[in-house]
Amino acid sequence: MREINIYLEIFKGISLPFLGTALGAACVFFVGRQMNGGLNRAIRGFSAGVMVAASIWSLLIPSMEMAKGRGVPEAVPAASGFLLGIVFFLLCDRFIMKRVKVKQGTLPIVAVAVHNLPEGMAVGAIYAEVLCGGSLVGLSAALALSIGIAVQNFPEGAIVSMPLHTYGSSKPRAFLIGALSGVVEPIGAVATILAAGIAVPLLPYLLGFAAGAMMYAVLEEFTDGDSESGGGIWVMAFACGFTLMMSLDVVLG
Repeated sequence: MREINIYLEIFKGISLPFLGTALGAACVFFVGRQMNGGLNRAIRGFSAGVMVAASIWSLLIPSMEMAKGRGVPEAVPAASGFLLGIVFFLLCDRFIMKRVKVKQGTLPIVAVAVHNLPEGMAVGAIYAEVLCGGSLVGLSAALALSIGIAVQNFPEGAIVSMPLHTYGSSKPRAFLIGALSGVVEPIGAVATILAAGIAVPLLPYLLGFAAGAMMYAVLEEFTDGDSESGGGIWVMAFACGFTLMMSLDVVLG
């Protein structure tokens, strides 16, 4: 019975972010062509705070705790995974935005899909720790992370569906495409859970990677993904400073 309950909680947890995207996409049926700017910024700011806190307390700290007694300094898996997550999704983001040719009104679909992947991986990593019998992250903390990401996905679903309707798609079609833009999250979550089940020793690195990937998604809100204005340099400088301070705090603390 306990296993059934755990798997039910995992299913609920990896489904919530997708549900947030679908609900946001449904705005095309009820509101005008664009979401109120103030509401959009408030939701994004709130969810960014949730995601930063979750990256630290639900991913990086458990990563360092899991690394104890494994023959490496406890900050190494968290720091290396964090930097790798930042770099990996920075390169993915830049490659897709510069190389993929999309029709008018469909660029937000690409952007949302790219940014949803690290969030799905973060959810998958935290549930993988629970599934592997870890006690560092509870189901309530994992659910809180899923809810926070679902809140952030609400405006993203609207960002996809509304422009599509503006450029001629019917409301049902715009909603369907907007909702499907969030499918990458449960896919990323399931893939991460499966990878963690195969390679449990890599979980500390995986948690750090998910934290870096999720932090990158938050940083994109501040740079607007503008590589021409030096956004990539700013992101990498932030990542290096964050990693240095985290490592020093662990080593000297």
